[in-house]
Amino acid sequence: MKVSSVKVNGRELAALPSANGLVLMETINEAEAASWSTELFELIRLGELEPLTGWYEGGGKDKLEQLAAIPYGRAEYMPLYRQPRKIWGIGMNYVQHAEELAAIDPNDEPVSFMKPDTTIIGPLDAIRIPADVGKITAEAELGIIIGKTCKNITEAEVYDVIAGYTTTIDVTASDIHARHQRYLTRAKSFDTFFSFGPQLITKDEFPDPLAIQVETAINGEVAHRNKVFNMRFRPYFAVAFHSKVMTLLPGDIIMTGTPGAVVIRDGDIVECRIDGFETLLNPVRD
Repeated sequence: MKVSSVKVNGRELAALPSANGLVLMETINEAEAASWSTELFELIRLGELEPLTGWYEGGGKDKLEQLAAIPYGRAEYMPLYRQPRKIWGIGMNYVQHAEELAAIDPNDEPVSFMKPDTTIIGPLDAIRIPADVGKITAEAELGIIIGKTCKNITEAEVYDVIAGYTTTIDVTASDIHARHQRYLTRAKSFDTFFSFGPQLITKDEFPDPLAIQVETAINGEVAHRNKVFNMRFRPYFAVAFHSKVMTLLPGDIIMTGTPGAVVIRDGDIVECRIDGFETLLNPVRD
């Protein structure tokens, strides 16, 4: 099941796709005499996403075709939500060829960092280049969205605690980071330096996330691509590993690394393209 957040009369509301457009959760509630949450973050936080998926797969998908919808051409996509408790990132996570995986030191650990929620933007929002910070790079990444509170879990338990996946773009002030590795958090934390959406796709649609292909594109051309299979630290490992550092909460986001970064400048358009998802696209403004 796919879920988006769209702007309607100044509110950011959850909606499901149909053949005719996006159907608001408010509309579904009215038709079904239901009381689902109408915002995506609340659907996740209150544990409603899985039963909603059950309704969707059990006949709800067909019912959507009969309900009023926002035409896709008129939908104004927003970030999936605005205030996750945590946004984790993982750096240097892909190898170029599957054969390289065998050479990875089993004692290696992820290079991880956090970003504040003030970095968040959504589809078509501008990435703003800060003044006097030098080179800026952008990276397309698969994002994992946590669905249940968890701590000290194993990889075997991860499927049960994730809500699904999304497209993300991570932005970095590369020259700041290059001056000193300890400046990574500052380099990642400028306003507009994290985009996600336009869709959350529930985990049931990706029983094998290792087959997913991720592409970083700029100005319509693919610059980097790779498959999740070629990650040094794969999605289930990443969730389990970080759950041993801190409690993970519903709505937390873990970016899983990029197949490659691109330098961005005023006027560019950067994209995250991932199998099965609508493309996440953001213009760049100086």
